[in-house]
Amino acid sequence: MDGVSHPGLPSVGPGDIPPGSTLLDVREDDEWAAGHAPDAVHLPMSQITARLDEIPAGPLAVVCKVGGRSAQVTAFLAQRGHEAVNVTGGMLAWEAQGRPLTAEGGGPAAVI
Repeated sequence: MDGVSHPGLPSVGPGDIPPGSTLLDVREDDEWAAGHAPDAVHLPMSQITARLDEIPAGPLAVVCKVGGRSAQVTAFLAQRGHEAVNVTGGMLAWEAQGRPLTAEGGGPAAVI
């Protein structure tokens, strides 16, 4: 599945997330609730600037649905000294590769 590409921005596919990285999901609440990676940390893009103190320490792999929003957040965080990579293809690529998903409320998980 093709994702959004941003030349010069550190990017990896869902299967190449560096070991020890925190998966930071920047999708909105409804997207997160429908389906997300089990160990991801949720911090919507719309709240990043107000919640900078909640950004996990250490390397980050930033993900959204396709890769556009996460690329913006990756660039923003890198400018502030965070070690961050964009997950190309986002959660759609994650799901297409058969990686685990979980949903809030216990229903079937899906990327929306």
